[in-house]
Amino acid sequence: MDSSDPDQVAVCLGLLLGGSIIYDRRVAGGTYYALIQGHAGLVWAYDDIATCLGYGTFLGVPRLDRQQSPGTYWLVPPRYEGDLCTPRSVTALVRRGRSRLAAGSEV
Repeated sequence: MDSSDPDQVAVCLGLLLGGSIIYDRRVAGGTYYALIQGHAGLVWAYDDIATCLGYGTFLGVPRLDRQQSPGTYWLVPPRYEGDLCTPRSVTALVRRGRSRLAAGSEV
């Protein structure tokens, strides 16, 4: 995202992923959850750097009106029922992040 400003990160993620995103501040460093269709986890190839929560996993979902900290909140709230990020956009973001991390470790 080229920023550590939470507002800028939220805007960028919203534009890049196009769907609902939850942010959990309770986890060290914070954790972002891009909501995607459940079947995408069956072919997810990036668990080493971005775990895809699958069937049998429970994720605490905040109330729709909870859109700021403290705690877990909607970084990008759903605009309509089924407002999900596309697996393709999440995959592209993960690949870009992996590439940037690799480039940083070569320096």
